[in-house]
Amino acid sequence: MRSILDKVSEYFRYTDKFLWLIVIALNTTSLLIISSMQRAGDYNYLRTQSIALTIGAVGAVALSCIDYKYIQKFWWLAAAAGFGLIGIVFAFGQRVEGTDDTAWINVGGFSLQPSEFVKICFIITLSMHLSILMKDDLIRSFPHVCLLAVHGAIPVVLIHFQGDDGSALIFALIFIIMTFAAGVQLRYYAGTLLAAGLAAPFVWTKILNEDQRNRILVIFDLDENAKSVYGWQQYQAKLSISSGGYTGAGLFNGQRVGYAIVPEQENDFIFTVAGEELGFIGCCIILILFIALLFRIFYKSASARDEFGQNLCIGVFALLLSQVAINLGMVLGFLPVVGVTLPFLSAGGTSVLGAMLCIGIVQSVHLYSNDDRLIIKAAPHK
Repeated sequence: MRSILDKVSEYFRYTDKFLWLIVIALNTTSLLIISSMQRAGDYNYLRTQSIALTIGAVGAVALSCIDYKYIQKFWWLAAAAGFGLIGIVFAFGQRVEGTDDTAWINVGGFSLQPSEFVKICFIITLSMHLSILMKDDLIRSFPHVCLLAVHGAIPVVLIHFQGDDGSALIFALIFIIMTFAAGVQLRYYAGTLLAAGLAAPFVWTKILNEDQRNRILVIFDLDENAKSVYGWQQYQAKLSISSGGYTGAGLFNGQRVGYAIVPEQENDFIFTVAGEELGFIGCCIILILFIALLFRIFYKSASARDEFGQNLCIGVFALLLSQVAINLGMVLGFLPVVGVTLPFLSAGGTSVLGAMLCIGIVQSVHLYSNDDRLIIKAAPHK
């Protein structure tokens, strides 16, 4: 018993306590907002969120105690798991009410979105790929950059065919940020941007459907027709946020929240609940927490002991940065609605579970990047 207590004490002595505090603050805010918001319906979002958060916290602590070198050693398992999860969705995927994709599966009465876990698998495999190229000084080689592009395109294309273009966009942004941080030269991005520009007319007319085109056009179309059809959700979202003023109506007091005027306010548009009930000050505090979280993870990448650990942290940084930026852009009307959750805050078991596991990976890099902080003494790597 004493040995176990000693291990627990040692863990909390060496773990990144500041990172845990930020995560705890975000999750506490989420539980408060969700408990206030769910009065608008019958489903118990708070229970689902609490269960997922508990499982995620246990998983994050367990993952942080494993030397991330073992993750590197068994990277192929992550690749197999990623393909397996995507395959399961193609075979058993279901459309959840309120979405326009089939990226969900039903497990024991709960809807899960496997792409949240595929993102972690992708970060692991791409980190391995990049670390090999960085170690052998091949990161600027054109053939190897092309192979990297194939690596990044695989999940983007497969997720796109599931109809989950929001997640496909996240995969693309993770790839861009990770490869840029690893040292891929700017000319490759410039060439890709030029090719994307040339392909834009074809994509607009042949790839995007009418609903997707309207979601983009509504950003620039503010007439009454747009507000009542494709722009309704974003228009109401901005009204809810602005109605909170500086200090907000207070938790459990937001009238618009109580009547669920903003569709999907528990999920992609959870920030509207914060805006109405916590006000401008509360929203600023939430943004500060996200900025602190991102800076802390980026800092962990700089202190990693090797390229693989550095790439893992950059991958988690890219994932969270992309989701925060896109989600807030959707809610505020700067970007089209593509179905991206706000990490830690949005109601959704898969989302919070995936985010917590990402934090566990970052903590592992922190704990095992300095021999003085090792919690579980690992065998020497050959």
